[in-house]
Amino acid sequence: MAVSFFALAIFMLLTLDSDFSSAPVSAASEGVQITYGSVIKLMHEKTKFRLHSHDVPYGSGSGQQSVTGFPEVDDSNSYWIVRTTPKSSAKQGDTIKSGTVIRLQHMKTRKWLHSHLHASPISGNLEVSCYGGDGQSDTGDYWRLEIEGNGKTWRQDQRVRLHHVDTNGYLHSHDKKYTRIAGGQQEVCGVAEKRADNVWLAAEGVYLPVAESK
Repeated sequence: MAVSFFALAIFMLLTLDSDFSSAPVSAASEGVQITYGSVIKLMHEKTKFRLHSHDVPYGSGSGQQSVTGFPEVDDSNSYWIVRTTPKSSAKQGDTIKSGTVIRLQHMKTRKWLHSHLHASPISGNLEVSCYGGDGQSDTGDYWRLEIEGNGKTWRQDQRVRLHHVDTNGYLHSHDKKYTRIAGGQQEVCGVAEKRADNVWLAAEGVYLPVAESK
C-alpha cells in the first residue's frame, strides 16, 4: 500500500497546476480534509467495496464505460480526482462544503462519473457510468455533496452521499454482483431516495493540503 501511495504522490506532483507548490500528502489518519485536486477512493460504507471503473462498456443501457463496486483495496482503477464544475470559482486545494456540486474524474481513463435515465443492468435503477473526458463534460457529471451529521466541510472520516443533479438519484451500491465480471464486482447505480446503501466514505488516496489564501 505504501508503494501505491508513493507512486500516486509522484503522479500528482507531475500533474499539479503550476501555482500550487505544497506537496500532496497521503491520508494516513482520519480527519484529513478533502480538497479539489485530491485523488481518492470512495468506499461504500455498508459493503466496504470501492467505487471502481475500467475501460469496459456496459452490454446494455447506454453502452458507456461501466462503473462497479470493487472488493480489493489496492487497485489503481478505483482512484478518482475531485474536480470543480466548469463555472465554479473554486480552485485546486480549496475545501469543499456540504451542498457543493462537484465532479469526479476517473484517474486512469479521464472520464467523468456520470448518470442518466438508462436502467442499471441488474436492479433496473438509474445507470451510473463513466463518460466524456478532458474538455468533454456536461451536467450529467454533476453530483451534489451531502455530508451526514454536523460537518460543514468534507473530511476523510465523514459519511457522505452524492446526489446526482440531473436525475435526483443518489449514488448507491448493494450486494448484487455481476456474474460475468471477474473479481466479484457489485452493481453501482442511482436510486431516488436516501437509504443506508447510499452512504460513502473517502478512503485511500493522496489529498492536497488546503491552499493558502492570498
